[in-house]
Amino acid sequence: MKQGVQGPPGTPVAARVPAQQRPAADSAPGRERDAAVPCAARGEHTHSERPIAGPRVAVQRSSVRGQILDALRTALVSGELKPGEVYSAPVLGERFGVSATPVREAMQQLALEGAVEVVPNRGFRVIERGARELAELAEVRALIEVPVLLRLACTVPAERWAALRPLAEETVRAAATGCPATYAESDRAFHRALLALAGNGQLVRIAEDLHRRSQWPPVRHGRPGLVADAAEHLALLDALAAGDVDAVRGLVEGHFAGAA
Repeated sequence: MKQGVQGPPGTPVAARVPAQQRPAADSAPGRERDAAVPCAARGEHTHSERPIAGPRVAVQRSSVRGQILDALRTALVSGELKPGEVYSAPVLGERFGVSATPVREAMQQLALEGAVEVVPNRGFRVIERGARELAELAEVRALIEVPVLLRLACTVPAERWAALRPLAEETVRAAATGCPATYAESDRAFHRALLALAGNGQLVRIAEDLHRRSQWPPVRHGRPGLVADAAEHLALLDALAAGDVDAVRGLVEGHFAGAA
């Protein structure tokens, strides 16, 4: 695996993304395994692809695939990876300073999540998700989460909801940055903590997968939309702590409707 070039500790060194006619640039140890994979599955042809804008990202040796997956998810939410565009593992590998293998593995995971699709001999195309699919995701999330939160509103003591207030306040701070990727992470953390009080790990995992899918492309454009979304978290916590079932239902259903 290639390692990202770095300067002083903690300071990534900018590097040029090579021209697309250099698919052989990924020649580090581990490339032999890449060679055994058919081109149609790897997407090695990069001659018509433009370089990715932005600074080169340096990653550490440990959990490279996981770091790449997180970085690609962030790029999806931020809009850096654009719907309909095709990206190849070798070019993205140059961006991250690693071989194509962990990028390809991360992209395959994103394909399972419905974020990208394989384009034979080229790479991976970011799925263009329309308003109908986003509305369907919001509906499924509501079907799962609303009944759970209504039940928890009647059973969880107020002090446990109060303990989640720092997470809600963090979403407000994240919204103030206007960065969709920053907000998306804090938003998932808050909803994950809410549902965790149900004590059902499967529920939390399924709900988070749906939540992640619903976060790209971003629907609430700009800082005002993010701030409004975050404010609903604080109101929801107040209603849950008060055991106000009607208010909880209205807030949660409205929250999901606004995300569709």
